[in-house]
Amino acid sequence: MSLYNKRMNKQLMDCCLALPVDVTEKDTKSFFPNIMSYWNHILFGDLILLGRLASNEIAQLKAKDFDKFPVPKSPQDVYHNQLSELASLREQVDELIDYYCANLTDDDCEKFITYTTTEGENITKAVADVTQHIFNHQTHHRGQLTCILSQFGVDYGCMDLPVIVSEGSRT
Repeated sequence: MSLYNKRMNKQLMDCCLALPVDVTEKDTKSFFPNIMSYWNHILFGDLILLGRLASNEIAQLKAKDFDKFPVPKSPQDVYHNQLSELASLREQVDELIDYYCANLTDDDCEKFITYTTTEGENITKAVADVTQHIFNHQTHHRGQLTCILSQFGVDYGCMDLPVIVSEGSRT
């Protein structure tokens, strides 16, 4: 999933980078106001979830791994206003997700972590569920983003997992 995730993010980001700025900032009348907001929100989800895992040292992630990243505070965080800068951050986070997945063990997946939500609620979740949510969250919002890109007449290409990651999970 991390390989598919990284490839989809790059594929869609490349499409967005080819758009004029006025299109990426145009009101989409959707869940988030514009394309830039979708990309910033997807990063928020990754950074906050990976940070929660790192604070529990899951899959060899450590808090210091996040020194170069912005600190997520709110689902409406804006990390960058320029798509090219956001694209660079996106690639760095995707590399961190790859690292996390490469080091994730079955034992890690059986563990539970406790954290405080952005609303201040303390909750406990299985690492397996948090990991799954990293990918579900991105997939959900990339689906919204592809709908918007379609409405803007953008051909974003194939998104089918068996085509995108033709080598499969067993390499």
